[in-house]
Amino acid sequence: MNGPDTDDTAPSPAAAKPDVPATPPRAVLPVPPRLARFLVLFAVFLCAACGLVYELALVALGSYLLGNTITQASIVLSVMVFAMGVGSLASKRLQSRPEISFALIEGLLSLIGGLSVLLLYASFAWLGLYGPGLVIVAFVIGALIGAEIPLLMTMIQKIREESAARAVADLFAADYVGGLIGGLAFPFLLLPVLGLPKGALVVGALNAVVGVAVVLWLFRSELTPRGRALLGVGLALVVGVLAGAYFASDRFEMSARQALYRDPIVHAERTDYQEIVVTESFDGTDTRLFLNGDLQFSSIDEYRYHESLVHPALTGRREEVLVLGAGDGLALREVLGYGDVRHVTLVDLDPAVVELSRTDPVIRGLNGDAFDDPRVEVVHEDAFNWLRENGRRFDAVIVDMPDGEDVSTSKLYTVEFYTLLRHALADGALASVQAGSPFFAPEAYWSVGLALEEAGMAVTPYHVDVPSFGNWGFYLIAADTGAPPEPRLPEDHPELRFLDERVLGAAQVFPKDRLPGEVKPSSLLHPYIIGYHERGWEGY
Repeated sequence: MNGPDTDDTAPSPAAAKPDVPATPPRAVLPVPPRLARFLVLFAVFLCAACGLVYELALVALGSYLLGNTITQASIVLSVMVFAMGVGSLASKRLQSRPEISFALIEGLLSLIGGLSVLLLYASFAWLGLYGPGLVIVAFVIGALIGAEIPLLMTMIQKIREESAARAVADLFAADYVGGLIGGLAFPFLLLPVLGLPKGALVVGALNAVVGVAVVLWLFRSELTPRGRALLGVGLALVVGVLAGAYFASDRFEMSARQALYRDPIVHAERTDYQEIVVTESFDGTDTRLFLNGDLQFSSIDEYRYHESLVHPALTGRREEVLVLGAGDGLALREVLGYGDVRHVTLVDLDPAVVELSRTDPVIRGLNGDAFDDPRVEVVHEDAFNWLRENGRRFDAVIVDMPDGEDVSTSKLYTVEFYTLLRHALADGALASVQAGSPFFAPEAYWSVGLALEEAGMAVTPYHVDVPSFGNWGFYLIAADTGAPPEPRLPEDHPELRFLDERVLGAAQVFPKDRLPGEVKPSSLLHPYIIGYHERGWEGY
């Protein structure tokens, strides 16, 4: 019988699949494959931690400089994720030389990531190009991070051939765990110990050493002598640049910070909560306090603001007084001017502001050593949480908080916060609230009044001119829905430099172009006041 027909010209199985990529040739390793694979995954772990630190540093810097954490986080995250996809696609062109490509990418990533904070701070202080600079830096860092995993996938296969699923699972596991460590190290280790610029520079140096060294040592057989020499020199240059920037960062930060302020800086510090800056004019007549770049007071005219804020709320009983915010002690000074005030509780989040106000000679002179008065109790807690947990009631309350321009401060201008405030008011008590500028940000100002009313308060708006601030507004409130309280001065008020009954009467008159429009009260879930402030102050 004849067997089945055969065709000697039939293609072999390998020839039938010409598009299947060949397995990368095994690398000659200085250590056993199992150890080599562990070292590569450990490098992935460390590089992922560094990458997340760069990301968080960009978000933190934006929140420090511009205040709107949500906007900054959204820009950074969206741009970086998009760029990671671009980088992953671009890495296909680098697969023929994965080791040298990975080393170069890590060197470039560490240099840009490490210097990113200083570069963006410079663009903000001197060039006014922070927004475009943030997008460019976030895109470049994201693209470089996105190119890492495909190249590492090829390098892993050169150590020991295994299924793509196993290799991807191990790589992503190391990557995600590294992200966890980087995310925890940033707020709990790097920021408290090194600060933002130096923390980014140290992480950049670590990124460069790990990323380049693993190639130089573990995959040295894949490099030419010239390639190894160039990588070694490149690593030394990157680490040298980052080290030089580390030692120059303090002077650089001082110069860049000074460019943001009109007068010489006499005190500057970064706390867990904010940046504190004090400036003093050359002739010594004007001392100013700034928190995160926002003016808190000018010694030339701060009395106008504080007299207007405090005294209208002290016309009734005032034995027990609560002051929320006002860590500079200037509102406290006005309260302590009444002899029948027995106890004042001041709640301010940042101990550094109070310490500065307690020890700085100029600020002590302005607040009259208010913090040394035995009637004063200082509590360092978040005002929202403190009101929620506190069961005491007060004869008068003074609310002197930073404007609700971002997520952290907007909650202090919500219906929920004012509801807690109402529960802290004793029967017949009055409170005064600083509410921003009815001229520059009228929507934000009137939104505060609506939130107070929705919280069950009777409110009376009034405003005065404070030259260093501009036109500034307040609310006098009572914890009932009866007739709105009338702003007036206590009969036994101390001598005042600005406020009198005529000024208070005029302060209740608002021009037609600054009356309330279509605004809504702000709440925790609907912080409208952030947008109102952004639109109001735009262009000023």
